[in-house]
Amino acid sequence: MAYTTINKPNLHFKTNTYAGTSGSINFNLGFRPDFIWTKNRIGGYNNVLVDSLRGNTKVIISNANNAEGTCTEGVTSFNSDGYTVGANTASGGFEDDFNGTYNSSNYVSWNWKANGQGSSNTQGTINTTYTSANTAAGFSIITYTGNGSANATIGHGLGVEPETIFFKNLASNNWIVYHKEVGTGYYLTLNSNSSKDSASGAWCTPSSTLITLNQVFGATNTNGANYVAYCWASKTGFSKFGYYTGQENADGPFIYTGFKPAFVVFKKTSGSTQHWVNNDSVRSPFNIMDDRQYWSQATADATNSAYNMDYYSNGFKVRSNSISWNADGVEYVYWAWAENPLVGSNNVPATAR
Repeated sequence: MAYTTINKPNLHFKTNTYAGTSGSINFNLGFRPDFIWTKNRIGGYNNVLVDSLRGNTKVIISNANNAEGTCTEGVTSFNSDGYTVGANTASGGFEDDFNGTYNSSNYVSWNWKANGQGSSNTQGTINTTYTSANTAAGFSIITYTGNGSANATIGHGLGVEPETIFFKNLASNNWIVYHKEVGTGYYLTLNSNSSKDSASGAWCTPSSTLITLNQVFGATNTNGANYVAYCWASKTGFSKFGYYTGQENADGPFIYTGFKPAFVVFKKTSGSTQHWVNNDSVRSPFNIMDDRQYWSQATADATNSAYNMDYYSNGFKVRSNSISWNADGVEYVYWAWAENPLVGSNNVPATAR
């Protein structure tokens, strides 16, 4: 059985869905989010990311290599119990990615708690501008300026080894993603459907205190460039970052997580290209789940039996032979966060869906 000290995962991570309006909206999440990832669920709108270190008006996009942009009426404030999105009376800007009534817009946001704006971490060869770490939930955000040196290091503040890291050069550059199961000689590109790419010595395995920027990618350490990095470490009963092998049949693999999932993201790592696909327990509250979205595309929510999946009290099971997450013999990596632990420290077991 998986025991955890995080009996209420929704105080550290929560999925939020809402209908767009022409006025501002306050959301009560039960915690102050430091990282908000929002998607307009109708077609043609970007995945937009805001965090408390860069500031509520600064937007980056996961499905493109665009430079950081400004949106004054997107997230207008981080609040003690949630956040506010601004009124949107005009069409055509970033504001449509957060709020609006155009074409009956509906939205989803995925929200993580770090530790406010944080402070500079001076443990590495590069002093971070800010490092904000929620050590209980295994999540930190880092902002820093590159120095162009191979083997430069930055402090992540987690106290344990991060298992996955998303890097973005705030100028126009691709996202670069580290996942422990992809390995140190490979990387993933968030704004692309490409399989894993190889680069000799792309990463050094992170330590409990430092991330080594071993390969001088423009996406991790260009001299004078500004960066943000999002880091996660698995926490028993709350989060898990692993892999499984596809079987290409409708009775697909079961993946044990030790918790009832709230949100799972998948990426095919080899062979034909496939986008970053996700589902969550809010948009699909009942098994069988068939509502999906993409982190690497500006597309609408899609519902299709070819993407069936079940969430259970202790993991998830693939219910289709979709190439996106169940091609025969192919390795898939995943990122998963909990709705409820299988068994918390209060010995209360999770229930099935």
